[in-house]
Amino acid sequence: MAEEAGHSQRNDTVRRRVGLVYDERMCNHTTPDGDDHPECPDRIRVIWNKLRYSGLTERCVVLDAKEAEDKYIQSVHSKTHVDLIRNISSKQFDSRRDRIASKYNSIYLNKGSSEAAYLAAGSVIEAAEKVAKGELDSAFAIVRPPGHHAEENEPMGFCMFNNVAVAASYLLNERAELGIHRILIVDWDVHHGNATQKMFWKDSRVLFFSVHRHDFGCFYPGTDDGDLSMIGEGPGEGYNINVPWEQGRCGDPDYFAAWDHILIPVAKEFNPDMIIVSAGFDAAVRDPLGGCCISPYGYSVLLRKLMDFAQGKILLSLEGGYNLESLANSAHACVQVLLEEKPIDGSSEAYPFESTWRVIENVRLKLSVYWPSLANELPKKLTSQKAPASQLLVEVSSESETEDIEEAIKDIIQPLSALKVDEDQKDASVSWRAEQKLIDIWYASFGSNMWKPRLLCYIQGGQVEGMQKSCSGSMDSSPPKDVMWKCIPHRLFFGRDYTKTWGPGGVAFLHPESSAVEKSYICMYKLTLEQFNDVLFQENSLSCNVDAPWITSEALNTVKNTGSFSIAEGGWYRNVVFLGEEQGVPILTMTCDLHDVQAFKSAKLPRCAPGSFYANTLIRGLSEGGQLSEEEALAYIKEAAARPL
Repeated sequence: MAEEAGHSQRNDTVRRRVGLVYDERMCNHTTPDGDDHPECPDRIRVIWNKLRYSGLTERCVVLDAKEAEDKYIQSVHSKTHVDLIRNISSKQFDSRRDRIASKYNSIYLNKGSSEAAYLAAGSVIEAAEKVAKGELDSAFAIVRPPGHHAEENEPMGFCMFNNVAVAASYLLNERAELGIHRILIVDWDVHHGNATQKMFWKDSRVLFFSVHRHDFGCFYPGTDDGDLSMIGEGPGEGYNINVPWEQGRCGDPDYFAAWDHILIPVAKEFNPDMIIVSAGFDAAVRDPLGGCCISPYGYSVLLRKLMDFAQGKILLSLEGGYNLESLANSAHACVQVLLEEKPIDGSSEAYPFESTWRVIENVRLKLSVYWPSLANELPKKLTSQKAPASQLLVEVSSESETEDIEEAIKDIIQPLSALKVDEDQKDASVSWRAEQKLIDIWYASFGSNMWKPRLLCYIQGGQVEGMQKSCSGSMDSSPPKDVMWKCIPHRLFFGRDYTKTWGPGGVAFLHPESSAVEKSYICMYKLTLEQFNDVLFQENSLSCNVDAPWITSEALNTVKNTGSFSIAEGGWYRNVVFLGEEQGVPILTMTCDLHDVQAFKSAKLPRCAPGSFYANTLIRGLSEGGQLSEEEALAYIKEAAARPL
């Protein structure tokens, strides 16, 4: 009781010593051609400026950044890898740098990359050592490039050196006299910490906990490494804990549940001497890459719960986070917690998703052999408190979600306005439909419409399993006249992070330009041009009861001559692309335009793996169509979702 009383009075008697590391030289790591990129120098600038303008830097101890020594980096990375990063910015690599970067997964390199990588790793070591010594109570290393994807022998996912792993290894192996014998690494970045996991796979001195979007292996890094079955090996068995979300939109209540029912009980048993947080803020609201919904208040609660362990010896090391406003606000909230200042205002009255409880229960079951605190089954009264699948969090307002709202409004307004159609409009509608009934086209589907029952929803109305709303159907409900399959030289990818039809997860897009190195499956349905227009209307969330088609017979000729035709009215699938002819009949598909492709590349529009229902529909289409086995279809989808554009 005396200890608790002392803790409660600490705010009034002793100010916590919190360290901050920041160095502008880490901003010299930029794209070589100056293109926009989500991992940009402004990521650390906005955090530093937010802390400085709010006065928090004056309450903290500002540390000098230091470059890491090779021998410490080589405790987790190969000498070959360290040599590459050390020399990559030298003049001798000027002509080869871009080519070398292209060999790796989501990496760019320039003349400032080497120094930034060494400063990032060295700064985390410096902050970790001072916390371990007791010179600081806690610290936040505001560093870039991030680290948790950097593998032993290669950079990956914006990461050069694994900053957190380097620091943890340094404390355990180089500075054992400091008394840090058990380290809890908490990776709350929205992406799985694949490399950190591997580096401590067999080490019981490190409890690695990663909560991340997994989407059944389709979300970046796009492997099974982040699955809950990955629990460590040998002495480290049971010391690797993955909490893999099945979908996007997870927010405060989902993460609170993971903390309360997995991390906190295990942390009590593990009793760490220090905690290092791989503090990515890309699960924050409005992040273009994450698609999740943690608020600054949510991050402050997660961190505050951790401060009850290791006497509050906590080091935060920046990982991801690509919405600059959310990044700065979330980091600011965490520094306030480290200082034990007045907590930010907030509350969370929502419930976790049903899938969240399912994941938590499965993780507890898998790890209960190693951690007795997880052995008890969670009460049904608790797990029955779940958010409806269609729940939208009002604090999230990304571009894609704004468009979803606009689509919802259209769904209401269009049918109502259609009730007041005058006779001239009726005649116009009948006129164009009568003409287009006589024109056949092949509609090339590459997404969920590859499964015929799903395509028939657009033709005959209704919905299939997994769809959250019904389709109105075409004015002509006749089934397709023929069905064929082809492979085409176009890139399949998945974008956006939520749809009204399928809920959380991305949907399929086809790159409008062909490439000899690409291969995608299409299921072609022989429809009338009228039916194709009706599918086009529904794919873009509009009513079929219109007085003019988007693709007229004249527009059809334009598409055949130019290769594509953009619809002025907009929508996600506003670009009609000509893919050649079959039996003298034109093959058309609908996808995004090149402007959207660039937006997906730069992360202005989110890329996201498909949700389970949507993915299963694609799998059924490919397997029942005789193109791939279910296993091959799943691999095809995973590869398309994971590979960078």
